[in-house]
Amino acid sequence: MREFVVEADGGSRGNPGPAGYGAVVSDAATGETLAEAAEYIGVATNNVAEYRGLLAGLRAARELDPDARVRVRMDSKLVVEQMSGRWKIKHPAMKPLAAEAATVFPPDRVTYEWIPRERNTHADRLANEAMDACARGEAWSPADSRADLDTPPAAPAVPVPEGPPGDTAAGAARVREAPAPAGSAAASGEPESERRPAAEGAAATGGAGTARGRGIEDASGEGTVVEQGAGAQGSAVDRPVTDTSARDAAAGLGGAAPADADRRAAQAVATPSSGWAPADMGAPATFVLLRHGETPLTPQKRFSGSGGSDPSLSDIGREQAEKVAAALARRGTVQAVVASPLARTRETARIVAARLGLDVAVEDGLRETDFGAWEGLTFGEVRERYPDDLDAWLASPDAQPTGGGESFAATAARVAEARDKLVAEYRGRTVLLVTHVTPIKTLIRLALGAPPEALFRMELSAASLSAVAYYADGNASVRLFNDTSHLR
Repeated sequence: MREFVVEADGGSRGNPGPAGYGAVVSDAATGETLAEAAEYIGVATNNVAEYRGLLAGLRAARELDPDARVRVRMDSKLVVEQMSGRWKIKHPAMKPLAAEAATVFPPDRVTYEWIPRERNTHADRLANEAMDACARGEAWSPADSRADLDTPPAAPAVPVPEGPPGDTAAGAARVREAPAPAGSAAASGEPESERRPAAEGAAATGGAGTARGRGIEDASGEGTVVEQGAGAQGSAVDRPVTDTSARDAAAGLGGAAPADADRRAAQAVATPSSGWAPADMGAPATFVLLRHGETPLTPQKRFSGSGGSDPSLSDIGREQAEKVAAALARRGTVQAVVASPLARTRETARIVAARLGLDVAVEDGLRETDFGAWEGLTFGEVRERYPDDLDAWLASPDAQPTGGGESFAATAARVAEARDKLVAEYRGRTVLLVTHVTPIKTLIRLALGAPPEALFRMELSAASLSAVAYYADGNASVRLFNDTSHLR
């Protein structure tokens, strides 16, 4: 029986916004490109565009051989998990598309596999070509496409091993297909992953190759965030901070432990020797997530995002940063420091990096949400002045704060874009990300595969530490959350 590989992608410049999809069908045995499809589909969300790309790829494969087996590869975990039957499909615009996709081939002849974004460049370029063609007032034409020319030939597909989940042969095959960790023989000579300036899921314009949004798993909403953290059940006012850190699971990562024990515990967090990840998966990219220290707005519980006064640390905030620096210096595992561009995060990062002897890189995707006209106000003040806007914002991750601020959906997509860049750049290393409430909660939620409402059930203190490890097969493991032991 003939076997095809379908790679599909879709994007929206605005989410929702001008959208398009791309799909490519290749021979599983030889890697030869057999068919391409791309189309501008008007205004749509990222996920709808991705599903349209999946449908186009499956239909193209059926035209080639209706009796073939098909392996679908996409960098949208949402689509892969939903079409595999592991996640429910709730969005009304996606249900009919998923149902139609399930009927193109018999379900027992189609498998779905998540791949990293950098391995889906052919379909990605086709989607961007379709959107760029529309921007020029033209329709996408296969004759004018350069996606196949600009994409390295696809490697022949690795056969899917039989066996239950966790089967050794199946795990070994996934490892062979996964990107090689930095520094390995397989990775030597490969160029450094390119940083993309556009935010994932945020509005993006430009020529072919423009980065654009991803699926709901990357673009779904946040909990309500203010300078001091997110209150539960939709309240933007903090509750008394409770240290809900996973110190026990992290083998005593707290700053009060002796130096040797501290280092051993930190090593266990950075390179765990047990868990679900296969032992041969290689060292993960480990993000140690540090929320910045207090600012003058923090104890007042005011909205403080990326569109306001950009406050610096208070004296208490600087003291907190010094304590974090001392704790991380004792552990000795951080190899790089990356910060949000805002003043409070850059100041926190400089204090820590100076103690560690490291430089500070700035990543714009780690900035806090822009709260529009609510910047500098308390939750009560916003409720009094903009009650309808606040209700809409609390009800939907796609709603913007008054005055054209940033929705939590757009923030989450932007953070996911930054995550993917940094995972590729720091593969196998431990990097400190100095950022804010919304980005940290987003990274934790996405790593857990939790729904948007999970954000309402997290507490995140100023100068707290969390940690997530990202493995070569695309899986992630939360290792620590809201640790404040170093501040005591």
